[in-house]
Order: sequence, then structure tokens, then C-alpha cells
Amino acid sequence: MSKVLTGPQIAQYERDGYLFPLSALSDAEVSELQGQLDSFRQRIGGKIAGRYNQKPHLLMPWVNRLVRHPRILDAVQDLLGPNIMCWGAQFFAKDAGDPGYVSWHQDGNYWGLSSPDVVTAWVALTPSTVEAGCMNVVPGTHRQRVEHVDTFAEDNLLSRGQEIAVKVDPSQVVPLELAPGQMSLHHVMIFHGSEPNRANHPRVGFAIRYMPPHVHQTKGERDSALLVRGVDPHHHFEHEQDPVADFDQAALAQHKTVLDRQMAILYAGARQPGKNPQAQPAS
Repeated sequence: MSKVLTGPQIAQYERDGYLFPLSALSDAEVSELQGQLDSFRQRIGGKIAGRYNQKPHLLMPWVNRLVRHPRILDAVQDLLGPNIMCWGAQFFAKDAGDPGYVSWHQDGNYWGLSSPDVVTAWVALTPSTVEAGCMNVVPGTHRQRVEHVDTFAEDNLLSRGQEIAVKVDPSQVVPLELAPGQMSLHHVMIFHGSEPNRANHPRVGFAIRYMPPHVHQTKGERDSALLVRGVDPHHHFEHEQDPVADFDQAALAQHKTVLDRQMAILYAGARQPGKNPQAQPAS
């Protein structure tokens, strides 16, 4: 029996590769997260980018609580089952008038994971509208894999500027507009991307990558993930540990080891290093 999603919603996800809008956070939770995010931005120099924006739930307990949020996990469980691992997470932030964009791509094309049984929960912390550059998807494209090219374009928010090598029909595009506290769920193989923020307010979302434990890494050395619900009967991934305090020494050491390993996987075969340089000490 499903926990929060209806039968038609699950069928829609399986058919189209996405589902929205779903309730995830209360107004009070959104307000608290916005304040914590502002402090995080100040700590890392103002712009949410680079290595500290890769798996930040391993660096800060408040982000760790977000990837473990029961309302998010209840919806994900209806799609993946009771045993859930968080493989990755990051903020996607565009300030007002920001030229940053996300090219059309498929996440599963370069993550090296063995199965398409991977769901991203994209949680809006500010209004995510068409004008503000909300995420767009092309329904049904999760059932195919297409060739990608690396552009390394300066304003592309993706690490390699990766982009599908096929044309997208604009008439097929669906904008996933979300209010603060709402989320969308999308399949690891769906075509998705976003335009620059042309609004007078920031567009900030938090993307969380969830998978069941039967998935394993096919590239490079052993990978790691955080068990957020249920049990892990397969042990394909080294288990990551929750941070005790923001940027404590144990968390920083774990994060560096995990990120060095994961960046080697994500940049395998790339012609240049990408946008996640070596971490600098937090202060």
C-alpha cells in the first residue's frame, strides 16, 4: 500500500517520468531553511557553487535533516520501496537576473549507476516559475538514452556543461512550476533543463538523488551513499556518516574523501576538470 502517492500518480510517474507539484515542507520549515541557507552562502563566499555544494548533507546537520525529511521520503518510498539511499544532493540557485542555466541532459548518462531506479526530489525554497527559470522536462523521454556532449559553457550550472545531442521539440516541454515548500519528483533518465532567471527574485531549489540499495556503481572504485530509510541488504556502497555539527573536522574529512572519489566518477572521460575544484578550508 502506498504511503502518500495515489495509484494514478504512480502510474503517471511511470508513464511520463515526473510528478509535480507535491507538498514537502511547511511555510515555517521553508523560512527556517532560507535563513540557514543565507548563513551557508555567507560562509562560502556568497555563491552556492563548487565542492561545498556537492553532498552538503555530509557537512551540515540541517541539510542532513532535509534529505531525511519524512514527507519527502514517504513519496519516494512509493516509487522505490522501503529501503532508500541518498546518493547525492545539491542546491540549484539562480539570483535575480542570473544568466545561469541548465542545458537539456539526462542525469543517468554520466553518474555510472547500474540501474535507472533513481529518483530526484527537487524541493523549491523560493518561487520556481517559468520567468524565474524553473526546471523543464520532456515527458516520456526517460525510456531512452541519447548521446551527450560536454560544453563546459561558463553559465551552465552543470559540472561539465553536458548537453544532449538531439533537438528538443518546444511543444513537448513541460515547465515544473513550484511554490516554496513544494517538490517535484523526476526519473534519472528524463530530459530536463532550465532557463536563466529573468525574475526579480532568486530561484533556489534543492535536488536530492535517491536510489534503492540494489543499485551499484559501475565506474571506478567503490562509491558511497547515505542510508536514509530502511536497511541495506546489498552493501554495494560504503555507508556515509551524518555530520555532528556544521563543518566539523570529521565531516570535512569524510566530505573530502567522498567528493574526491565521486568527482573522479563524474568526470571520467572529460576533456577538462569541470567546476568543482579542490575544497578549501571552511571558516
